[in-house]
Amino acid sequence: MEWTREARYRGLSSISNEEFESMSDKVHQSPWRQYFHVQPVSGLLNDPNGFIYFKGQYHLFYQWYPLGPVHGLKYWYHVVSDDLIHFENKGPVVYPDTTYDSHGAYSGSSIQIEDQLYLFYTGNHRTKDWERVPYQIVATLNDAFQVKDKQPLIEGSPQGYTDHFRDPKVWQENGNYYFVIGAQTTAQTGRALIYQGDTTFKFHLLGEIQTGLSDFGYMWECPDLFKLGNKDVLIFCPQGLEADGVKYRNIYQSGYIIGDFDLKTLEMKHDGFVELDHGFDFYAPQTTISKEGERVLIGWMGLPDINYPTDVYNWAHCLTLPRVLKVKENTLIQTVHPDVEKLRVRSNETTMDITNDNTVLDLIQPDRSEINISIVENEADVLSIVFSNQVEEAVKITYDKNTEVFELDRSQSGELPNNQDNQKRSVQLFDALKSLRIFIDTSSIEIFINEGTHVMTSRLFPVEPYQYCQLSSESGTVKMETKQYELKRG
Repeated sequence: MEWTREARYRGLSSISNEEFESMSDKVHQSPWRQYFHVQPVSGLLNDPNGFIYFKGQYHLFYQWYPLGPVHGLKYWYHVVSDDLIHFENKGPVVYPDTTYDSHGAYSGSSIQIEDQLYLFYTGNHRTKDWERVPYQIVATLNDAFQVKDKQPLIEGSPQGYTDHFRDPKVWQENGNYYFVIGAQTTAQTGRALIYQGDTTFKFHLLGEIQTGLSDFGYMWECPDLFKLGNKDVLIFCPQGLEADGVKYRNIYQSGYIIGDFDLKTLEMKHDGFVELDHGFDFYAPQTTISKEGERVLIGWMGLPDINYPTDVYNWAHCLTLPRVLKVKENTLIQTVHPDVEKLRVRSNETTMDITNDNTVLDLIQPDRSEINISIVENEADVLSIVFSNQVEEAVKITYDKNTEVFELDRSQSGELPNNQDNQKRSVQLFDALKSLRIFIDTSSIEIFINEGTHVMTSRLFPVEPYQYCQLSSESGTVKMETKQYELKRG
C-alpha cells in the first residue's frame, strides 16, 4: 500500500480484530522471525522505552506502530520478564489518545516512586497546519499496568530551540527529580538539556549540558545520563554527523562521552565521543539498573529511514540482547548479561590450528547459535571467519593483525536493506584480537570483541540459515579454542 500521511496516522481503532489477526498471520509467515530477541507482533518496533526493574520483574516498553513497517502513529507496547531474556508480550499500554499525544506517544523512560510506576514521555501533537507541538507527559500506571492518568508537564520547546525536543530520561537524586532530554537549537545544532522538578512534578529548565561539542550533529536523540563507578556517562544519538574514516558510517549514530559531570555548573568534562556499536543496525539505546545492581543497556536493532527485507511481511526491527555496562580505562565495556546463558541447550568444544586452508565447523543449530572464540596464539597477518550456507550466501569477519582493524562484510549475506549502499563496517581495535563472542539469531548477528571492548550489531537476511563457520588465516597460523552453543527460544 502507499504510506501516505493519512495512512500512517491511522490507529488501532481504525481496523477490526479480524484485520489485525490477518496482519499478524502475515508477520508469522516471515522466514526472518527471531528466536531470542524482542520483536513486534505486527508493524514497526523502534526505541526501547521505560526500561525498569519493578516489583520483582523487568518491564520494557518499545515504540510501536501496529499497522505497518513504517513510522506513523506511535504507541508504547509492553513486554515483561522475570529475567532479561524470556519476555512475555503484554500489549499496548500508552495510547495516543489525548490532545497532548494525538499524533504519537514518543520515547521516554520510567521511574518508581514508592510502590507506583510513572512513565515520562514526549507526546507528539500536530496542529491543523501540521506544525509540531511537543509535550512532555507523565503517565501513572495502575496495578494492571494500564495508564490511569496522564498529565502534561511541559508544553512546547524552550526559547532558542526548535520543536525537535523529545525523549526525557528521568531519575531521582538528593530529593529532587531530574530528566535529560534531547533538543535542537534554532541554529540547527544538537544538545542535551537538564530539567529539575519537585515531588509535584513541577519541572524547570536548568540549562544545556556543557559538553564542548558545539557543532556535533543537528539533533541529539535519546540521551541517558548516569553514574557508573566513579565516572559519569552521557549516552546520546547525534544525527547529522559526517563519516570520518571507519567512524560514523551509518545514517545516524549512537555513542557516549565519559568523564565528570557537575550538576551545579552542568559542565561535562570528557575525552570525546565514542560510538557504542560499530555494526549496521544499532540506535536509541536505553539503560536501567538490574536486580543485581548493575547498569544494563538494551538498544533498537535497526535505524530510522532504512527499508528492510522484513517490510513485505508487515513487520520491522527487534531489540538487542541485554548488555551489562562497566567502565575500564575511560572506555564503556559491554558484555552480554548472564541471563542469556539460560538459552544454552548443548555445546561443542574444539581446539585447533587455523592455517591458509579453510577449517570448516558445522554450526550446531544454524539459526540460533552462540560461538565463543579464544585466540591462544596468533602468528598470522589476517584471520577470516565466514558464516555461510548452501546457496553461497555468507557474512564475513576479517581481522588484520598489522593494522588491528576488524571488519564485518555483509555484502553477500542474503537480502539487504535497499537504501544502504556500503555493506562493510570496520573498527580500529585498541589491542590485538584475543576473543570473540558471537550470537546468531535467524536474522541478526551480535559480535562482542575482546570481552566487550567493541561491539558490532547487524541484521542479516539469508534465504536459508548459515550452516557453516569457515576459518582461515594468511601468512601464519592461529591457535584458537572454540565453543559452540545451541540456543533455545527466548
